Amino acid sequence: MAQPEQLLEPILALHDRIRAGVLDAGNRQSTEQLAGVSGGGAGDTIYGIDRVSEAVLVDELTAVAREEPLVLIAEGLPSAGLVLPGGAREEDCRWRLLVDPIDGTRGLMYQKRSAWILTGVSPNRGGATPPRLRDIVLAVQTEIPLRKQHLADQLWAFRGRGVTARRWNRLSGTHEPLLLQPSPAGTIVHGFATVVRFFPGARDVLAAIDDETVAAVAGPPAAGKAACFEDQYASTGGQLYELMAGHDRFIADLRPLLGPTLAERGLPPGLCCHPYDLSAALIAEELGVILTGARGEPLDAPLDLEADVAWIGYANQRLRSLVEPALQAALHRRGLLPDP
Repeated sequence: MAQPEQLLEPILALHDRIRAGVLDAGNRQSTEQLAGVSGGGAGDTIYGIDRVSEAVLVDELTAVAREEPLVLIAEGLPSAGLVLPGGAREEDCRWRLLVDPIDGTRGLMYQKRSAWILTGVSPNRGGATPPRLRDIVLAVQTEIPLRKQHLADQLWAFRGRGVTARRWNRLSGTHEPLLLQPSPAGTIVHGFATVVRFFPGARDVLAAIDDETVAAVAGPPAAGKAACFEDQYASTGGQLYELMAGHDRFIADLRPLLGPTLAERGLPPGLCCHPYDLSAALIAEELGVILTGARGEPLDAPLDLEADVAWIGYANQRLRSLVEPALQAALHRRGLLPDP
């Protein structure tokens, strides 16, 4: 299995099995069972619904790894990752997989919104320069729909080769080709533009940054009118999908910058985006979505479970040129940007 192309079909099959397992569990178990806290540790809190996907993940990839060993790094698993199959040596692994088995757990377990299965494949480069997000050469993203929803999307991309997308029909079991295109708009007016503020602690600061940026970009509001809208979709994969599908024009997840603010308020560090949440970001970039770090640098992060990642997404370059200066100015005024 020398080429990443040979991993595509096994990963698609893995995603299909996770999706089927989660949908089945949702039909058999109550919301209270699926929403029960099942563990923690590296990464996010683990809920009952997450355990359904983890069992399928390890089982399916162990079968794949019998042909060629691999390193699995995934939310809910040990932070050092798993070398599969058991007994294999990490230095003999050609590939490293970064996986979020369910991104958007909270919305899915309460049947509010779709979740996503995210996987990024990187060469297993060890030593002094371990792999990073920029090293991912294959990414796959699969929608886990609500129980009442019969259509679900699946996307994948190889670096430098564009995106393939298809839509699955639960009723017929068939797939149809899907064309996704980010918004070509040059303004956020009348569109969706979001500064992420999912959780308590410093939402007032994030809201102020949002208001200041929108005022600078969209101008003074008109009485009784909404200049633009926001969508607090608590799933990074879901947010990236909204940018890819042309639904959203700008999204900024700046939570890691709020650490000092929270400390001043006597609060612990908050829950932030982690690299596994961005393991399929390659797909968005291949579609033309522009993804950056907090300072406007190309988005990157280590392939681990712990790093806090700030990211900003723009549907196109015109929107970046419009929004980025105002956003950067709002961050600088508050002393929130890290030193270069």
